[in-house]
Amino acid sequence: MRPLLTPAWLGRHALAFVLVLACAGLAWWQTTRAMGGNLLSYGYALLWPVFGVFVILIWLREARLALGRVPKAGPVAPREGFGRPVVAPRPVTPATATGPDDDDPRLAEYNRLLAWLAANPGARPADFPG
Repeated sequence: MRPLLTPAWLGRHALAFVLVLACAGLAWWQTTRAMGGNLLSYGYALLWPVFGVFVILIWLREARLALGRVPKAGPVAPREGFGRPVVAPRPVTPATATGPDDDDPRLAEYNRLLAWLAANPGARPADFPG
């Protein structure tokens, strides 16, 4: 219990208390506005308490971490690689039914570069011998 009484933690306790009070005050304010006819304030009247509960949950989690009361996770066995690749079949459309036109020399050179990069995975495009 001693780690929660340091000056840093006392500041955190005060900050959490102020934030929860602010959320409660804002919820009350939105409730009074909603009763005055502002329909949007009904949503905010429900939202501000959620923020206050969130502050409390984070404060409790951090206090448990500081006290060392969080259960330790067991050792995780490392996995080799990424597993089997997922291969999805590509649909054949009229645009993909025929092969690429090699009439364009720039397109043919680019396709050779891509094929070379696929064959040499560690290479950079600047290393292309063509």
